[in-house]
Amino acid sequence: MQSQDKYRIALLSAYALALYAFESLIPMPIPWLKAGLANIISLTAFLLFGFRAALMVTLVRVFVASLFTGSFLGPGFLLSMGGGVSSVLAMALFFRLAPKLFGPAGLSLIGALFHNLTQLFLAYVLFIQRIEPVLIVAPVLVLAGTLTGSVNGLVTDLLIRSLKNGSVTVQNTAG
Repeated sequence: MQSQDKYRIALLSAYALALYAFESLIPMPIPWLKAGLANIISLTAFLLFGFRAALMVTLVRVFVASLFTGSFLGPGFLLSMGGGVSSVLAMALFFRLAPKLFGPAGLSLIGALFHNLTQLFLAYVLFIQRIEPVLIVAPVLVLAGTLTGSVNGLVTDLLIRSLKNGSVTVQNTAG
């Protein structure tokens, strides 16, 4: 990995961590529900710099955030790691299969859906082991993920357009 790539990933990870920290200050109606603002940066990294950059940003964000919050290797860490990795993998798969079909909002929705489904699956397998609570929570999680995924995708689209119209040089290596 070139030093420019390392710098890019470090900077994007710092932005993702800042959004994660900001988001933790926002009161939510359900304690474990989050808007996923840091995913804006992962999606931006994916669309501008490719799968590897997005995965690295996601991994760094989850590891460092869990260290700061004291949740490293705990349930929250496992759910966040599983959801984040599956989200990036799903976005990459759909982008590779149909690169012109999905824009930032569509990819964000795909990422949100896979993030939520993976978290539900992991919660079931590792912690709950009863299907009833998962089925009760699933519609709320999927609805919230659809709303936040749409907003995050639109914000990502605006961010990418702004970067491309500015003096910053970007390249798409996602394909």
